[in-house]
Amino acid sequence: MTIAYWCIVFSMFFPLIWVGIAKANGTGYDNSKPREWLEQQKGRAQRANWAQQNSYEAFPPFAAAVIIAHLTGSNQLTIDALACFFIVCRVAHGLFYIYDKSTARSLVWLGGFGSTVALFLS
Repeated sequence: MTIAYWCIVFSMFFPLIWVGIAKANGTGYDNSKPREWLEQQKGRAQRANWAQQNSYEAFPPFAAAVIIAHLTGSNQLTIDALACFFIVCRVAHGLFYIYDKSTARSLVWLGGFGSTVALFLS
């Protein structure tokens, strides 16, 4: 398996990491209604939940872009570099979201999105 394929595997765990942080930072967790509970959280727990939701949104285009880049015979080093850059951006995105650094969060979101677009174009 290529490094880029491993990046897909790694990125599918981001939502679980961010929701784990949301649950750890929230109060009175209710497993019978987890979505309702998450929607009622404030501060760091709320932002971690938003990072989780954004991770779900970013995953499908990234995974598709990596697979399509492989199928079209793009340069493997380029694919791997762009996929790794996506991972770095997504880790930073989640952390900036949780710590309420909105400008930095937006910039790394753009970097991750740009790497996905670049994979499609490679």
